[in-house]
Amino acid sequence: MSFSSEAKKEIAAEMPDKLCCRTAQAYGMLQCGHAFSTAEISLQTESEEIADTYDRLISRICSIPRPVRDTLRRRTTLHQSRILDPAHRMAALEHFGHSAGEVSLRLNRANLDCDACARAYLRGAFLVCGAVTDPERDYHLEFALPHYNLSRDLLTLLREVDFPAKSTTRGGNYIVYIKGSEAIEDCLTYLGATRAALEMMGVKMVKSIRNDTNRRINCESANIDKTVMAAGNQLDAVRKIQETCGIGALPEELQTVAKLRWENPELSLRDLGELMEPPLSRSGVNHRLQRILKFAENLEN
Repeated sequence: MSFSSEAKKEIAAEMPDKLCCRTAQAYGMLQCGHAFSTAEISLQTESEEIADTYDRLISRICSIPRPVRDTLRRRTTLHQSRILDPAHRMAALEHFGHSAGEVSLRLNRANLDCDACARAYLRGAFLVCGAVTDPERDYHLEFALPHYNLSRDLLTLLREVDFPAKSTTRGGNYIVYIKGSEAIEDCLTYLGATRAALEMMGVKMVKSIRNDTNRRINCESANIDKTVMAAGNQLDAVRKIQETCGIGALPEELQTVAKLRWENPELSLRDLGELMEPPLSRSGVNHRLQRILKFAENLEN
C-alpha cells in the first residue's frame, strides 16, 4: 500500500464526534468527489475503506439510502458509489444548500458551523481528491478538483487555517497543493493522519543523516585525493633532487623532512611532524616541503 493510501486509511478510520463536523466531512466528500450535481452524485476510489465511509456518512447525514456500489476493473480496481435516484440526489444537494440551477459549484460556508468544521471538511476533501507523495521521493500534498471556483474556495480555506497552499492546473484539473516537509507534516496531523506525519519525520531524519554521511565521505575522499596528489608531487621533487645533486644539497633542516617523506609516502603532514626530533607542527612540515618543492623547481632553471 502506498504512503498516500496509508495516510487516507488512517484518516478514514476516525470519525468526528460532533454532528456538525460529521456533516462537514460528508459535505467535503460529496462536493470534492467524482461528481456532485442533479445529473450525477458519485465517488470513484481505489480504497474500499473510503468508499465505505462515503456511503455510510452520506446515508446518515442526508437521510437517504446508501449509494449503490459497483466495482470497476481497470488498471486498478475502483470502487464506485452512486446515488441513482434523482429524488435522493436532490435531497443530498438541498441538505447542503445547493440547488438544481447552480452554474458553478462553490463551497457553501453555511455548512461549516464550528471552528472544527473546516478541519472536517478538509478531511473529507482529502479522502476523495487528495494525495501525498512518498517522502522518500518528494514532499508534496495536493487536492485535485475539476471545478475552478471550488478549487479557489478550497485554497482560501487552507490558507485560513494557516497552510501555505498554492494552486496550478494539470490535465484539466485544478490542483491545490502544499510543498515543504514541515507544512505537509502539520497538514497530515491536522487531518488526522498522525502516524503518516511521524513516518514522514522519520524518513526525513534518515535522509538527513544519509546526506550528512555522504557529504562527509565526499569531503574526506576529496581531502584524501588532495593529500595523495600533494604527496606525489613531494616525492617527485625529492627524487629529482636525489638524481641531480643529492639530498645533501638541501639545507640541513630540509634534509630530515625530505628523507622522512621519501621513506613514508603514505603519511599525513601531521604524522610526518611527529616522527621528527623535536616534533614539528603540521604547518611547519608543510612549510619545509614547500621549500623542497621550490628547490626542485629551481633545479630546472
